[in-house]
Amino acid sequence: MRYLRDLQCAATGVAILLAVVVTAPAAEPQSQVTVFPADHATEICPDTPLRLTFPAPPTPAGKLEIREGETLLETVDLAAASATRARGTIAGFNTHPAIVDGNTLLVYPAKPLAYGHSYSVQLAGATAPWQFATKKAPPAAGATKLTVSPDSSGDFATLQGAIDCVPDNNTTPVTITLKKGTYHEIIAFTNKHNLTIVGEDRKGTVLVETNNAKLNPQGSPYRRGLFLANRCNDLVIANMTFRNTTPSGGSQAESVILDRVQRAIITDVDLYSLQDTLQINGQAYIQNSYIEGDVDFIWGTGPCFFQNVTSKSMRSRAYYTQIRNTSANHGYIFNKCTFIGADSIVDNVLSRIDPARFPNSEVVLIDCTMTNAVSPAAWRLDALPPNTPQESVKPDAYPNLHFWEFNSHTPDGKPVDTSKRHPVSRQLTHPADIENYRNPTWVLGGNWTPKLPEPFNK
Repeated sequence: MRYLRDLQCAATGVAILLAVVVTAPAAEPQSQVTVFPADHATEICPDTPLRLTFPAPPTPAGKLEIREGETLLETVDLAAASATRARGTIAGFNTHPAIVDGNTLLVYPAKPLAYGHSYSVQLAGATAPWQFATKKAPPAAGATKLTVSPDSSGDFATLQGAIDCVPDNNTTPVTITLKKGTYHEIIAFTNKHNLTIVGEDRKGTVLVETNNAKLNPQGSPYRRGLFLANRCNDLVIANMTFRNTTPSGGSQAESVILDRVQRAIITDVDLYSLQDTLQINGQAYIQNSYIEGDVDFIWGTGPCFFQNVTSKSMRSRAYYTQIRNTSANHGYIFNKCTFIGADSIVDNVLSRIDPARFPNSEVVLIDCTMTNAVSPAAWRLDALPPNTPQESVKPDAYPNLHFWEFNSHTPDGKPVDTSKRHPVSRQLTHPADIENYRNPTWVLGGNWTPKLPEPFNK
């Protein structure tokens, strides 16, 4: 790292440049600021974000210029609320050009830089930019293992860069390993098959950003999530954390969206958001994971099989799931899963649905654990006729609706009192039904038996 001290040091121009970005505390005239890539660094990944680290949290301001020789390649307005950029082959994403993470300001060029080139960076009017050179060449064509590291020691510095390197409709399995670190990215890709994305450390490999339906209104494919995989088959996501930092009331804001996928696997991940944390439209197996949210924070069309997954509600009188499957496939099945809430959270329903729109909605719980965060009724129907209490609905009013449970119990193993369950719900008793719903191959269909990669298949 290059250390920039005060206005009397040899790097005077760059120190002035950085003073435009952040107002340094008056009591710290000798404060240090570091930049990445370091001045005159080489072998930098072309997709690396530019980083400026200050002694105090900075306020983005000014315009950052990126040049190759005398040619101005890009001007980044650091104070802009958003900038429209492509993600992979999907155009029209609104992203944040400058991100503050603690004392560090991260700046993302609109397009990755080129291999084997030298660049300089400065604010307009600055006299002494810092310079660096990129790696000479990309990974070899057809590479089946790619590494992502924030410090440019891997093949890429961003997950999006690594995914973009994989050919569309690829048939050869490719594994992308994310080194421990924090990745401030909105990820989106389409038609990438046979792809495994695995973090080095579940808690320490973190994908984090703010994205929601206000920043990115609905489009096709979805644009509002932190991580979007569209029309992808044989996708594995493992051993990392996803955190959409949209605040409460910030509209729909998934951490992960898997849309029109087949044979997808999520294992050993932590998902954080509020409304709509996880959306899956397609065939997926989810195991050994944690999902946190408040309103319909697990939803989609399925079929999906959840095994040993903990779902935590952050709001009272809210909803864990909303499942919109048709009669063509099963919905969302939870086997040996846990439904909890934050402190003092109560009266959440396991699922809700408008039965007129989605008469085949299916949510089945087998051997699941639940706390007082779950309401005694546990289930809800929306859009009922006016003045129709939930408890007055006839049990056979919606014969194709499956709000079913078997052996729901408390954390200490005692049976849950189901005497006040919604009248359309059902306690399973037939052994064949119970065994079928324990079987992911039967639930997911297509003769697919999920096979997890090592070491997650233990």
